[in-house]
Amino acid sequence: MRTPAAGLEEPRMTTVQPDTDALDQAISEGAEALLLSQRADGVFDYSADNLTSTLGTVGALSALHYADPDGSADLIAAGAGWLRRTQNSDGGWAMVPGLDSEAGPTAVGSAVLHLVDPEGSASAVSAGQRWMTDFGGLDAIPHPEVVSWCRQYYGFVGWLGHEEMRRFPLEVALLPGLHRKLFDLRIPMAFALGLAQARHKPLNPFHRLLARLGKPHALKAIRQVHEHEGSTGAWCENAWVTGLVCTGLARAELAPDLVNAAVGWFRTTMHPDGWWQTGPLDAAWTMYAVRGLAEAGYAQDQRLTASAELFVRLQQHRPFLAFGCPPGYWGWAGTAGWPSTLETSEILSVLCRLPGEQQAKAIDAGVGWLTRMQDSRGSWGLCVRNTKVANSGPCPMTTVQAVDALLDSGIPADDGRVRRALRWLSEVQLPDGAFESVWYRHHTMATAAVLETFAKAGRADDETARRATAWLERARQDDGAWGDGHGAPPTVEETGWAVSGLLAAGTDPASVRPGVSWLLDRRDAGGGWPSESVNEYVRYVSRYTNPALAQGMALRALGRYRDSSR
Repeated sequence: MRTPAAGLEEPRMTTVQPDTDALDQAISEGAEALLLSQRADGVFDYSADNLTSTLGTVGALSALHYADPDGSADLIAAGAGWLRRTQNSDGGWAMVPGLDSEAGPTAVGSAVLHLVDPEGSASAVSAGQRWMTDFGGLDAIPHPEVVSWCRQYYGFVGWLGHEEMRRFPLEVALLPGLHRKLFDLRIPMAFALGLAQARHKPLNPFHRLLARLGKPHALKAIRQVHEHEGSTGAWCENAWVTGLVCTGLARAELAPDLVNAAVGWFRTTMHPDGWWQTGPLDAAWTMYAVRGLAEAGYAQDQRLTASAELFVRLQQHRPFLAFGCPPGYWGWAGTAGWPSTLETSEILSVLCRLPGEQQAKAIDAGVGWLTRMQDSRGSWGLCVRNTKVANSGPCPMTTVQAVDALLDSGIPADDGRVRRALRWLSEVQLPDGAFESVWYRHHTMATAAVLETFAKAGRADDETARRATAWLERARQDDGAWGDGHGAPPTVEETGWAVSGLLAAGTDPASVRPGVSWLLDRRDAGGGWPSESVNEYVRYVSRYTNPALAQGMALRALGRYRDSSR
């Protein structure tokens, strides 16, 4: 049984069977509990619950240390104190304090404490490094990109020599098409750290020449992102990303206007307790909340009008030049955020379910964006076409979310965009019938999402869909609920998606009744559901919770079960 966080009530247990009255009550109570988080502007706001970030704080501390050590000494001291207070008893750190220790946050957390306060934080640093040793060191981290960032921090404090540091090839900045595919949304961070390397890492004459040629183009790409976001001093509205960019530029002694802007942003965004957040998720929270409400029978509710208007307002109508993205997309945060296929797809599906004419142009523009961003192989990644980068390249779950959006908008199932995507999905299905996901814990949610999309396209009887169904049936636990499919305890998010996917594919409602009963039993005293860390911040390495996803998926599953039973 999940242990409630401090201040939360124990989940209310019930033995009621999932009959119509029980479902109606659960849906009504759950919907009203969810709507309590809606702001007047339509955002379903969970910022108080899950934006605290070890990585954001690490990024801010390293940036301020190199860019403004004296002027920001008080902020640096406060941030270092917060890191020491949130260190787990085993010596490690999690991305979100209070969760199990993770290698990436532990590596950079201990390194940045040694960087900014080697004497006062000596014991915390030693404990963190002992945890890393027991874990197996940096090379045991199952993500090469995370290893690369961690090695940068180890280099900052002298734990690795220059000769051990991978070179960031600034010369690729000369070829935008190439560097987008190599780095995609990491472009500003990779180029900023590459500029710092060009100043501090011993290079042979040929590499010095390449770095000199690439330097102005790298700075241009970094500045493009900064200006697209309104020159606020932040990149991606994210302290970790901004910290990497500012650290690189400050160490390179370049672009002082960008460095000063970042320092100013850090000064105004530190929480009084001494931490910096990962960045707002206004669109990501709201899209799952509204999707769940709409599928549970609340599409006509006037309270969702503000959210529909919010989505129309958040759509971006300027190209994102650094990533080569056309206009018409949504990001996970505000009106100048970074483009994302995931949010664009989900928001399109939501808008197609809500009444009103004001979103018609937004839907058309979003469909156009998805069409232009589909990979030549038929898949979709996060924001750069045809990239293969591990944490944002082609993803089965992102792909089916895009296909769902096309189908929901009226694109027929025999359209070439849909057929190419389904063919690619069949090719990448795992031998056991499951599917991968870049942004959600493996493998239940991705497999359920793919099954639902095949069913929506009229192909629930395809071999791909049948194998996905069989995997979900095998992955169901004894209590009728689902975890990740590999032994992890069940969660509301995974159970909700599995129930929804199976029902969409025509599974007999009686067969998912135990899962529905489990969802009813998991409600808390307020009528909502607990959320778990099933969202991947960095695949395999760091996870976080999205409370709106838990509420939305529970409502979607209960609504579909009620409709199917009737």
